[in-house]
Amino acid sequence: MGKNRLTAAILVFSFLGLPLAGCSDEERPGPEEAVASLADGISRVDVTGNEFAGSTVEAVNGMLEYVVSGMKIKPSVTVSKIDEVSANEAVATLNYVWDVNASTEDYTYQTTVTLERGSDTGWQTRFRSTTVHPDLLPWQRLVRKASPPTRADILGAGGSVLVRHWPVWQVVLDKSVLGENEYAASVYYLSLFLDLDADALTAKVQAAGPDDFVEVTTVRQDKVSPSFDSEIATIPGADALPERRVLGPSPGFAADLLGTVGPATDEMAADGLLAPGDLTGLSGLQREYDSQLRGSDAVTVRVLNADNTLSPPLFEAPAEPGVALETTLDLGIQSQADALLADTPGGSLVAIQPSTGNVLAVANSSGGKGTQTALLGEYSLGRSFLPVTELARLRAGAPGGTEEPDIPADADLAAASQSLGLGTAEGLGTPAFYGGAEQTVAADVPGTVLASPFAVAAVAASVGRGERVSPVLVLNPGARQDSGDGEAEPPSSAGAPALFADEAEQLQSILRANVAGVRASEELEVLGYVSGKPVMAAAGTAGTGGEKPDHAWVAAIQGDLAVAVFLPGSSADAVAVTAAFLEALAG
Repeated sequence: MGKNRLTAAILVFSFLGLPLAGCSDEERPGPEEAVASLADGISRVDVTGNEFAGSTVEAVNGMLEYVVSGMKIKPSVTVSKIDEVSANEAVATLNYVWDVNASTEDYTYQTTVTLERGSDTGWQTRFRSTTVHPDLLPWQRLVRKASPPTRADILGAGGSVLVRHWPVWQVVLDKSVLGENEYAASVYYLSLFLDLDADALTAKVQAAGPDDFVEVTTVRQDKVSPSFDSEIATIPGADALPERRVLGPSPGFAADLLGTVGPATDEMAADGLLAPGDLTGLSGLQREYDSQLRGSDAVTVRVLNADNTLSPPLFEAPAEPGVALETTLDLGIQSQADALLADTPGGSLVAIQPSTGNVLAVANSSGGKGTQTALLGEYSLGRSFLPVTELARLRAGAPGGTEEPDIPADADLAAASQSLGLGTAEGLGTPAFYGGAEQTVAADVPGTVLASPFAVAAVAASVGRGERVSPVLVLNPGARQDSGDGEAEPPSSAGAPALFADEAEQLQSILRANVAGVRASEELEVLGYVSGKPVMAAAGTAGTGGEKPDHAWVAAIQGDLAVAVFLPGSSADAVAVTAAFLEALAG
């Protein structure tokens, strides 16, 4: 909605300054202000403040609301011209623009409306059904039928389907046709047939009202036999209803990142881009790229008669399918990350391929309550984030990996963090916290390194590749409609100090020594050789501003894979999750 409003508004206000055809020389208020107010009121479906001949504002508002209620959107109405027929009568031409779907094609037409001078020299409108549409008779109304196309897929690495608008069976149990002594048998057979938890389903059925439909489960139609609905119908009270649902490969798959899809709320429809109930992205990438994924509805506008019969179409627009969103997520790697964090509240894992910068996994545990901590979490790592501090020390001439390192100056710390990718970005495709070195106000208080799990993974990828990596997640972000959530893209890495190959080699040696050398700690030795392949790693604790650390972190590199793991608890716990993740991928 609103593609034509600015131009139309300019035309209205420009027009109001022009002389009217047939205008008398006598000094008196013209109809310009009254017509402009009328057009604005119709656009808002509220003509309060206008005057009407032979009617009241309340009556006209009721009529207007009824006439356009079937459109489920509001028109944009502007003034085309005003002809003053006589000293006391004028005819105005109104332009209507209905933004009926997300395409560039609108439903447009013109109507005319008569105004007459009232006894107090003000202008009153003779409001009729034809004021809204030239073909509209009393007790008729306009109706818009929108048929959305199938929502486009979200794809992963290699074109794998991560999310699709699948045909599904919604399995329900109708308690109204069952006696109390029949519930148990139906629940038993449904649990057996669908491999469900019988106790959980029993509790759900018992909690529902005696006449309720109980939603049992949803299954994709391509995952069951062609006779699935017939087989379900043999269970008393059970039925399989055909629907379409936007689903991932498994429940919870990259849920916080990919987001959810559902009916648009009244608040979401307030700007006119959607109608209440339209299927739309509610969170994550589904919301950020909703216009790209949703496409454009097929639309028909007709007149609905008083007897509920419909006229031939006044306007028709074909559907325009959405465009698939291409991402770098790896289906197998993401699944392993989700599985590992399933029972670890508050945990996050990000995996990046150093050679390409492709983000392969972004996982948050179910205990994160829907927050995207993997990308947006802001953790103060103090001055103990080894890759950054060691690079700063190497550049200052200190030998790498000494037991009692000198504390780098804030300026050196900031330069090292930028060289490794903290605080810089070049097109991830979704909001993220990129971190960086933060200098405190007090000159004698050392600064800290800030990072998200994603930023830590990007640093590990830069060390593994031997040069700064700019991670990428979305490959075709041209149609992005930013939801405004999270942090805006930070400045690009242009002008940031480079990471040189010899520096990267020294960092790799230091990180390798952490797990399989004289510097190796007992907890990091677990990562020495996972599945026979060497690992480079660092670990520590992190906080979000409190006095005590509340998270542990690990940054690890194995072959062409860089991983960051954050979770509550000790760094030994984070190391164990990292080792299990690498072992699962090797298996």
